[in-house]
Amino acid sequence: MRTSEVAAAAQVNTQTLRYYERRGLLPQPDRTPSGYREYTADAVRLVRFVKRAQQLGFTLDDIEELLHLAGGGPASCETAKTMARTRIADLDRRIEELVGMRDALVRLVETCDRPWAERDCPILRDIETVSVTTTLAGR
Repeated sequence: MRTSEVAAAAQVNTQTLRYYERRGLLPQPDRTPSGYREYTADAVRLVRFVKRAQQLGFTLDDIEELLHLAGGGPASCETAKTMARTRIADLDRRIEELVGMRDALVRLVETCDRPWAERDCPILRDIETVSVTTTLAGR
């Protein structure tokens, strides 16, 4: 299969395929006499595997390990399960942070109901205050 065919079948662009090759996630394809890349039929499956793992939040380093595990037996399944549990814990932490950020913004937006003449935008003031405090603390 040519690059454009694999990219279309896997629903990625051709640059993604080349990047995956450079990262070692996708084996270097053979070349035709005219220099075109000639992928095996398995390339589409591999690219779809990588994209699905990314959708689940795995990093490309994680995905490299998952690809190695995909050909293994029960021990590979245990390792994959451990990796998934770690990913779940990371996602839970990120969700908690995002909910905190959302709640802070909701509180700030609710204070915007003051009469126009009395407004001193608490959103902008809060962002500036936290920014200045963080900058000074970082020095």
